[in-house]
Amino acid sequence: MNEQLDILTTKALDLLKQLIASPSFSKEEDQTAVIIETFFTSNNIAAKRFLNNVWATNKYFDERKPSLLLNSHHDTVKPNKAYTLDPFLPIEKEGKLFGLGSNDAGGSLVSLLAVFLHFYEQKDLKYNLVFAATAEEEISGKNGIEILLAELPKIECGIVGEPTLMQMAIAERGLLVLDVVATGKAGHAAREEGENALYKAIDDIEWFRNFEFEKGSPLLGKVKMTVTVIDTENKAHNVVPSQCRFVVDVRVNELYTFEEIVSTIQANVKSEVIPRSLRMRSTSIAMEHPLIKAGLALDRTYYGSPTTSDKALMPFQTLKMGPGDSARSHTADEYIYIDEINKGIALYIQLLKQVL
Repeated sequence: MNEQLDILTTKALDLLKQLIASPSFSKEEDQTAVIIETFFTSNNIAAKRFLNNVWATNKYFDERKPSLLLNSHHDTVKPNKAYTLDPFLPIEKEGKLFGLGSNDAGGSLVSLLAVFLHFYEQKDLKYNLVFAATAEEEISGKNGIEILLAELPKIECGIVGEPTLMQMAIAERGLLVLDVVATGKAGHAAREEGENALYKAIDDIEWFRNFEFEKGSPLLGKVKMTVTVIDTENKAHNVVPSQCRFVVDVRVNELYTFEEIVSTIQANVKSEVIPRSLRMRSTSIAMEHPLIKAGLALDRTYYGSPTTSDKALMPFQTLKMGPGDSARSHTADEYIYIDEINKGIALYIQLLKQVL
């Protein structure tokens, strides 16, 4: 097993370095999609591509069996200005692999792909295995896992690869983004004219800052609302703004529906509240699920994740779990420990052996 694990780790790291070296911002993942397709071809595996999503099934796929999805994303955010290293140059140093997307979620993606290789030719599995490398996760886009699900075989359950230190994220908060518009009346700033929409917005922002929804979750805590953007249409300093827009990021636990959240907000603020989407809902997987039982047998801990992933778009139970640390995601000089990938592959294999 050790020799095979070393081979799988080497393949995973080589692929991850190629992915880092090819920019793959959301909606621009065509180059990394080709790299992943080429990886399948070089390992004598027939893969399919739909838009910038690449997927494959195990060699002895049986339509009579349930299917288990192994999924992670190959798009990245754009590098922030604090980078001191070239974000597209994979650098190995002090046991780490640096590069944009190394931690979120390249390490998980290549580890799951290595695990797929491990099981690819095995017969008599209880589940079919479906591997999917998907696009647009970082922007919750509709041309990633959401559109691909219609192309895949029917999925019974899945593992979503995201950096969790290989612990089990059994639940995650939903993401509700609100565009809020305060309306006033324009006037000259030098005179007592108009109704300042910015001041109206400030009153509502103060409500968002201080209001707390009553029900807290043991796994996901309380609903969290954060105002993240504010803007008026003004370009001139001497005009009272007639409109002020701001954006609220709402992280919802499993105890509230999005409709309940929106209804409560609309009843308490004067501004117009427009949800961008009701798609990214809170999700969880049952403690009795075979994946969770297998993880507990391997001394994995479990928790509720404050961040949202493509797990929210899957209409079946999924476990979010992967090498790397979520705290490193979207940070300057992003990295993953090489040993995290090696251990991640080994743990994934041990977990799936109990299920498959």
